[in-house]
Amino acid sequence: DLIRVLADRTVHRSGQGCLRDPADDNWGETTTAITGTSEHSLSQEDIVRITKDLEDSVGLDCRRYFTRTLAIILGLLVFLTPLAFLVLPHILWPDKLQSCGTACEGLFISVAFKLLILLLAVWALFFRPARAGLPRVYVFRALLAVLVLLFVISYWLFYGVRILDSQDENYQGIVQYAVSLVDALLFIHYLAIVLLELRQLQPCYSVCVTRSTDGETRHYNLGQLSIQRAALAIIEHYYCDFPVHNPALLSASKSRAAKHLAGLKVYNVDGEFPAAPAEGPGNNAAAGIAHSQSRAMIAAAARRRDTSHNELYYEEAEHERRVRKRRARLVVAVEEAFTHIKRMQEEEQKKAPGDVMDPREAAQAIFPSMARALQKYLRTTKQQHCHSMESIQQHLAFCITNNMTPKAFLESYLTPGPTVQYSRDFWRARQWTLISEASVTSGLKDGTIFLLKCVDFSLVVTSKKIPYIQMSEEYIDPKSHKFVLRLQSETSV
Repeated sequence: DLIRVLADRTVHRSGQGCLRDPADDNWGETTTAITGTSEHSLSQEDIVRITKDLEDSVGLDCRRYFTRTLAIILGLLVFLTPLAFLVLPHILWPDKLQSCGTACEGLFISVAFKLLILLLAVWALFFRPARAGLPRVYVFRALLAVLVLLFVISYWLFYGVRILDSQDENYQGIVQYAVSLVDALLFIHYLAIVLLELRQLQPCYSVCVTRSTDGETRHYNLGQLSIQRAALAIIEHYYCDFPVHNPALLSASKSRAAKHLAGLKVYNVDGEFPAAPAEGPGNNAAAGIAHSQSRAMIAAAARRRDTSHNELYYEEAEHERRVRKRRARLVVAVEEAFTHIKRMQEEEQKKAPGDVMDPREAAQAIFPSMARALQKYLRTTKQQHCHSMESIQQHLAFCITNNMTPKAFLESYLTPGPTVQYSRDFWRARQWTLISEASVTSGLKDGTIFLLKCVDFSLVVTSKKIPYIQMSEEYIDPKSHKFVLRLQSETSV
């Protein structure tokens, strides 16, 4: 009673209650508790999911900004160090410095242009838009950053010990020291180009990429790359080469297979029957009849299994017939619509310039005439989720603007295109997970297998090393092609 009174007071204070059907077994999953200070409700799964998304997004953003901040700090240190070498003597001991001659002034020009070239080269190689977020650090880039940092620190230590402490008066030697630093930085940049760009150009491995749901397969040649860099290259190729993933077609095939399997039944012929109360001729006869009925039903199921492929064949043939029929209606409807557009264009040429209809309005005017046929065809081919009405009208306006034919307009719907050609909802917000037994920073090897897992499917990647090709040359003597034609003087009559 006390618990009931406290519960009634809690409901009265919150101002809202929740009723539950006693016959409902899922009350723990469907009941929502609402307090007096909350207007929205969240389940425990929603809270966990939101927390995980926040942690992932915050971690990814922090790592991205942290890496970019370190790169900017290192770049400023590299570019300001030669200038500091030249400016500090004028600030600390200007009276002791020797005059800078013509050769020294020429070195100023050399330092200026080399720093400008280095700045442009670093901007072109390192400050490019990021294509993806990788799970691990790029090893070669990290090694180059450490090499540059150690190199600059060593130059600063030598500068501090031999120049700052002794207050060297030979300013031309200081300028030459700064020039040598810039030259060394240019050579390090050349090393970065070799490691980051040129090393991976020569193909060394042939990778086979298979989509797990429908078995779509492509083959690519890759160079000396780490597993995570190879995964990034494969995903970029996937968006351009693989046809769009259509789960509706897979669900239709699964439903047909399930329907055929549902018709098969398995019977235990050799199993024991329930114990009879007494043995007798009647019971033995009933057991024999049961055995014969079971054998007959197994034979019928086997015959049905043998004829199930015929049913599947006729179903697929009927589906293909419907697709061809819908396609023919769609082609006729689109051709009639484009013919109507041509008539409208001929009529608008006779009108005043202010009364001419723009392509967007023309597309909206003729779209209803083909909308029904197009919708039926997309539903038959399970593509209705890939094309919205707004995207179809935009594509139609694009075709009208560029004076394209009906066949060019229909190509986007009759032939499935690559994933990147569709709406960004199919590929932009998709997150990939790299699954590999080996470290993702290790290089590709012969027989390396890893998975690229997505929400709806996964890409299975296997690598094979391109074999070593041994070519030999065979010399053919040009005189070996010469021959003599001897004619007989006597001929048969």
